Amino acid sequence: MPPRSTSALVAAKPTDEKITINLGYVDLGQIDLLVQDGFYANRTDLIRTAIRNQLAVHADAVKQSVARKTLVLGIQHFSAADLRAVVAAGEALQIRVLGLASIAPDVTPELALDAIESVVVLGALHASPAVKAALAGRIR
Repeated sequence: MPPRSTSALVAAKPTDEKITINLGYVDLGQIDLLVQDGFYANRTDLIRTAIRNQLAVHADAVKQSVARKTLVLGIQHFSAADLRAVVAAGEALQIRVLGLASIAPDVTPELALDAIESVVVLGALHASPAVKAALAGRIR
């Protein structure tokens, strides 16, 4: 059977992903000034707002790229039962997510290898270290 693309979304809200950025002292000082003057609640508030504004500016380009790359937009969770059903159907998943792809903690490396043909995640992939290691050659 041909590989099956994924499309189910889960409504559960994950915790935010932490990132680190390097800023020059002048930029940081300007951010602190805006926070001090009450324009933003804190540094994170300003940085999130700036990122969202830039994403809004490029929203059409993002939409076109998501469609072109056939990505699922949002949060996608894969349980052990989901993966066993894929294997039982003689299929294999091509996981393509812009957002968060989550593989349940009870999924074994063997089950992941049997059910998942490839993984492309722009955002974050949450899975056990063993599953990530097993799928390492299939993650692009």
